[in-house]
Amino acid sequence: MSTTEVILTEKISNLGAEADVVRVKRGYARNFLVPRGKALEITPATLKRLNSLKAKRAEREAQELNEAEELARRINKLKITLELETGESGKAFGSITAADLGEKLKAELGGKIEIDRHKIHLDKPIKETGTHEVQIKLHHDVTAKLTVNVKAKGAEEAKPEAEEKAPEEKGFKARPKAKHSK
Repeated sequence: MSTTEVILTEKISNLGAEADVVRVKRGYARNFLVPRGKALEITPATLKRLNSLKAKRAEREAQELNEAEELARRINKLKITLELETGESGKAFGSITAADLGEKLKAELGGKIEIDRHKIHLDKPIKETGTHEVQIKLHHDVTAKLTVNVKAKGAEEAKPEAEEKAPEEKGFKARPKAKHSK
């Protein structure tokens, strides 16, 4: 397979960021990257344009870093309380996962900022009550620590549910007996 070198004009996952000179297959460059404006062929004119692309990249990276640091400050101040369903013996039914934490964080931060569950580092799902500290990697240079307080939900509510209600109390009515004619 023949390859060619191109200059990227925007960030492409698993390939590089703007102003990177990358080697790709010729067909990928000719059919996808260049026609869509995601890359430029290497010519003397495009090499001159490389400096403006580097400035654009530096500006974008600085903005991403500032946003990540601001978000980390907000997350470090947060103390989230979650309830975990437990039985009478205190054993947990289910667990709190990174996806649960991501949803709760979105609600706490006003719903505008969504944190990907893959950025929330849990060694294993939380299955015990108490206070836990969770690491959130917002940027390759910025990590936030979230304090999560887990309370037992089912301990107080399990007793009233244990008493079985009569069928009429649940909304069921006794069926009238059918009359059989002979």
